[in-house]
Amino acid sequence: MAKPFQIRAVTQGRGPLCRAVLEALPDWFGIPEAIDDYVAAADRQPMFAAYDGAKAIGFASLCQHFAYSFEVHSMGVLQPYHRSGLGRALIAKADAFVAAQNGRFLSVKTLGPGWDDENYARTRAFYLGVGFVEIEEFATLWGDMPCLFLLKSVTNS
Repeated sequence: MAKPFQIRAVTQGRGPLCRAVLEALPDWFGIPEAIDDYVAAADRQPMFAAYDGAKAIGFASLCQHFAYSFEVHSMGVLQPYHRSGLGRALIAKADAFVAAQNGRFLSVKTLGPGWDDENYARTRAFYLGVGFVEIEEFATLWGDMPCLFLLKSVTNS
């Protein structure tokens, strides 16, 4: 049985929370400079975090590119909580936030299928499972690592 968790907006300490989660996920976030970039951005972006008691166990940080488009800029869930519904709940919270801002689209970028990695294969399967669709793989956007661009429509109901 999955442990209970609570999801709430984070307004203080977003960068340190982001760093703590990402550094605990070296199979996904193993480049220190990239973590530094995610942390710096997280301090300026809307963030939702999941908590098990007082402990942050996952988060999603969003950025708004245009009036109707938002991106999951960074997201991480501690491994003991994978497949618990926590990631799905974070994306649902992001969807609701985007809809409340009159947004229409939520995108995400992740390592593309052109890079053979079982962890990122699971990441892609997760995003597809929560309603994103593959739009394009950019072979050189991230140097020699292919970037997959995924998109989903958000309903304003």
